[in-house]
Amino acid sequence: MKIGFDIMGGDHAPKNELEGAMLAVTQFPPEVKIVLIGDSDKAKAYFDSVNFNHSVFEFIHTTEVIEMGEHPTKALTQKQDSSIAVGFKLLKENEIHAFCSAGNTGAMLVGSMFSVKAVPGVIRPCIATILPKLSGGYGLILDVGTNADCKPDVLYQFGILGSLYAENVLKIDKPKVGLLNIGEEPEKGNLVAQAAFNLMKDTKDFNFIGNIEGRDFFNDKADVIVCEGFVGNVVLKMAESFYRMILKRGRSDEYFDRFNYEIYGGTPILGINSTAIIAHGISSPLAFKNMLIQAKDVVNAGLPEKIKKVFH
Repeated sequence: MKIGFDIMGGDHAPKNELEGAMLAVTQFPPEVKIVLIGDSDKAKAYFDSVNFNHSVFEFIHTTEVIEMGEHPTKALTQKQDSSIAVGFKLLKENEIHAFCSAGNTGAMLVGSMFSVKAVPGVIRPCIATILPKLSGGYGLILDVGTNADCKPDVLYQFGILGSLYAENVLKIDKPKVGLLNIGEEPEKGNLVAQAAFNLMKDTKDFNFIGNIEGRDFFNDKADVIVCEGFVGNVVLKMAESFYRMILKRGRSDEYFDRFNYEIYGGTPILGINSTAIIAHGISSPLAFKNMLIQAKDVVNAGLPEKIKKVFH
């Protein structure tokens, strides 16, 4: 297995990426190789400065970087030797089995759609994030930002994608899928939510348990929470703000510590023909280590293949 890692993306590149790669490689078996994509001269010089044997990595040298503020489509077209463009080229050609980056999120999404492409039948790929449960387990919410507006059939497909991820990567048996709404009754919510409920209520594609409310994010009522990306992103940022507020107030809480994004590393793009994972631009070495471990787990789970089988 080869995991491609963009070492030029993010706010503290390439130092944080390289330190994260050093942490991850010590936990990987010999058959898993990390391929560092970016300025290999800078990378090797850094490894030499900290006396780290960089022969454990493979290097793909690139000369360009897509900056955070650049237009995704234009940048990918004009900067074909950027770390993101080269990463997706390698992914498309099966030279790597996963691609991870904390670079321009729009470029990662555009690269996914136009390089490895969506699984045939998937209307809109999406991104998901982990929700820590009070009981100690984990749930999943999707979409959290890719698709601000969704039609009912898109939300239905999110139920399938989220269920497959929860079952195969989070190892949740028969994950319970809930549709986020302003009430539990079938007639509650806007027209999109009502139509999505009617599509889901008799499905055999996933274990639908009905509408859930905002109070159910962190309990065990649902393992997978489906919503459009606008609401999902608001929920994600709100959850992250709780963690930051607790830190600023000098409090320590075992449960809220699990809201630290560093534990999870990144978020996968679900519904594409390969594995691509997006990380926070501010990611620390620990976050990058966990992103690389997550990439390995998603590849080992054969998630893209399982998604293709369902949508075939």
